Amino acid sequence: MPKRAKKNEEAVDGETGNGAEPAKKEKKGKEPEAPILYEDPPDKTTSKDGRAANMKITSWNVDGLRAWVKKNGLDWVRKEDPDVLCLQETKCAEKALPSEITDMPEYPHKYWAGSEDKEGYSGVAMLCKTEPLNVTYGIGKEEHDKEGRVITAEFPSFFLVTAYVPNASRGLVRLDYRKTWDVDFRAYLSGLDQRKPLVLCGDLNVAHQEIDLKNPKGNRKNAGFTPEEREGFTKLLEAGFTDSFRELYPEQAYAYTFWTYMMNSRAKNVGWRLDYFVLSSALLPGLCDSKIRNTAMGSDHCPITLFLAV
Repeated sequence: MPKRAKKNEEAVDGETGNGAEPAKKEKKGKEPEAPILYEDPPDKTTSKDGRAANMKITSWNVDGLRAWVKKNGLDWVRKEDPDVLCLQETKCAEKALPSEITDMPEYPHKYWAGSEDKEGYSGVAMLCKTEPLNVTYGIGKEEHDKEGRVITAEFPSFFLVTAYVPNASRGLVRLDYRKTWDVDFRAYLSGLDQRKPLVLCGDLNVAHQEIDLKNPKGNRKNAGFTPEEREGFTKLLEAGFTDSFRELYPEQAYAYTFWTYMMNSRAKNVGWRLDYFVLSSALLPGLCDSKIRNTAMGSDHCPITLFLAV
């Protein structure tokens, strides 16, 4: 899977590719539209049932851990100060991890997973202030687990799962694999949910609804917005889970978490919402806020943060 080329054939601000419909040409002399930006509102730290948030979780696809560290990603993390930090697309073997992150005293409990076959591919991490009761890797199926995409931590009242979901890739060459993953991953999460409620976070590599990306019309045949991938996410929600951001902000448009490096897309806010906190229904009463920290730089994704009363 080439470095994020998988999303580079999106219809980005009028550019097309991979089956996207051609954009209408602007009339000569027409001023380009000013970008509509998303402003992350003030944090809400109290749940609907009146409890104060006592768990703060941040998730970030760092698009290469070593590069992200060099871009001062850890400075932002220290300011955000989550109880748990989940990272995706670390692209770094454990033996090659930079000391800046392995030595962080704020997070004494650190867990890493990477690809068995390809060094510098995929990879997830979880850094915790408090030691989990138990930590597992993968979802129990070798065809998926060899790519180092999932870490699950069990805490007293919930599971926390961080995932880097496989992309359907350029030309949708992995769409069939992605469909298999969606079925197996949903079964894994449902099994956990029968034991205790869970929080799923990470880059789920799908924009669920048209509101979740800038150019839905031109991307229906592109990875991340195919009917099959969207249906997979719908079925996950139907299995008893909730997209926390849409639960709190059902009509909020222009709220994205990924922007391709091409075409000055981030400055124009031509993006996709690919990163999520998905909650078991049992945790919804304690949901305080689900944040998109879109001003944080260092990757082609921005971090997201969950405030939860558990």
